[in-house]
Amino acid sequence: MAQYYEGVGRRKESSARVRVAAGSGKFTVNDKEAAVFFSRFGDVESILRPFNAVGQEANKYDVTVVVNGGGVAGQVDSVRLGIARALQSINAEWTAALRKKGLLTRDSRIKERKKPGLKKARKAPTYTKR
Repeated sequence: MAQYYEGVGRRKESSARVRVAAGSGKFTVNDKEAAVFFSRFGDVESILRPFNAVGQEANKYDVTVVVNGGGVAGQVDSVRLGIARALQSINAEWTAALRKKGLLTRDSRIKERKKPGLKKARKAPTYTKR
């Protein structure tokens, strides 16, 4: 593989290591085609938003992703953040465009932990007077 740029994205429990290199538009996620790995409607389009934000065509770059942990939604967001960070390292002038679209901001919301004496993080057992 030729010169590549790497970006790491995280969301909820998932983390993605993304490598972007000049190429023919090959997009693989965990050694599978991206459309096969992310089969939900709109997921691949959501992942490719950073390319649209900087005015580049995704088919000019080869993207290789290793993603693990979390669910489908978290993995989609972590891959998108990883691509945005890799594009930022390719050309620092794209930072403003990526930041304006909100693609460089890590979504820090995670699942709240369960507390002792409660059924879930905040749900309390039913109160009985007698």
